[in-house]
Amino acid sequence: MEIGISTFLETTPDPTTGQTISHAERIRNAIEEIVLADQVGLDVYGIGEHHRPDYAGSSPETVLAGAAAMTKNIRLTSAVTVLSSDDPVRVYQAFSTLDAISNGRAEVMAGRGSFIESFPLFGYSLDDYNELFDEKLELLLKIRESEKVSWRGGHRPAINDLGVYPRSVQQPLPVWIASGGNPESAIRAGLLGLPIAFAIIGGMPEGFAQLVDLYKRAAIQAGHDPSKLQIATHSHGFVADTTEQAADAFFLPTQAQMNVIGRERGWGQPYSRATFDAARSLRGALYVGDPEFVAEKIVLLRKNLGVTRFFLHVNVGTMPHREVLRAIELLGTKVAPIVNKELARIEG
Repeated sequence: MEIGISTFLETTPDPTTGQTISHAERIRNAIEEIVLADQVGLDVYGIGEHHRPDYAGSSPETVLAGAAAMTKNIRLTSAVTVLSSDDPVRVYQAFSTLDAISNGRAEVMAGRGSFIESFPLFGYSLDDYNELFDEKLELLLKIRESEKVSWRGGHRPAINDLGVYPRSVQQPLPVWIASGGNPESAIRAGLLGLPIAFAIIGGMPEGFAQLVDLYKRAAIQAGHDPSKLQIATHSHGFVADTTEQAADAFFLPTQAQMNVIGRERGWGQPYSRATFDAARSLRGALYVGDPEFVAEKIVLLRKNLGVTRFFLHVNVGTMPHREVLRAIELLGTKVAPIVNKELARIEG
């Protein structure tokens, strides 16, 4: 089972000091995080695309490329690329270039985007939200399958037998579908035989079992080998030497950012410590605690959903860089070995 880190490159005000780091500093910190994650044996690092002041990740592939030549084994992925408002030709070119720099460690995680700032920024209408994604995913998959492409759609100029370069080192370049829990997304990924990543940031992760079942049944219906399917989850969390330290360090930044997003989306009640503590229970969606507890939760996730990859999203709001580095270190040196040992015992 693969274990890694995801981030949106948060640049929110520190809830303790009130200070906000620059986008440039957060990007440099991310490269240091990726290098450390590689050194401690983590499998993957993902950066989500956003176009707003509280995130610095508008160009995940550029940041990942900055770390690619400094790392050896870790896979480098977007988490996600907002494909609906991007050009599939440029997406493929950017990630095939990253694939070259990293010698075959790049991945694209394509999604429709839970934040919508990129649509007006790049001149797209939210009325075409679903149609844009379907069309652009079709083109991206066509590009990765063939050097020369002929294609026609409704939202982008047609391509008539033109080449797209450079070609990726990996054949084909891995493309994942990201979903926040949409049944249609699960079915689409299954029918296409693509790996899927579920964002589980609330409720109980075991509730996603129905979506996993939909995904697998669609894949089998389309003739794909179910044993080769890859399923990832992405959840907020934090690891520290003790569970109390992890909870106390992670709560205030999480509360601050969740309240910002809650006001934007009309969630109503402010995010409370009681909500936070309930979510970090064994069956909750927050993976916050000491290495043993976080490992126990990941093993439970594997039992319930059959996941092959787990992303710990560190951090939800701005936290001291040294604490984030310590969490990454613990995830690689403590959590992952416990998970792998326990799964070897359970699964033989």
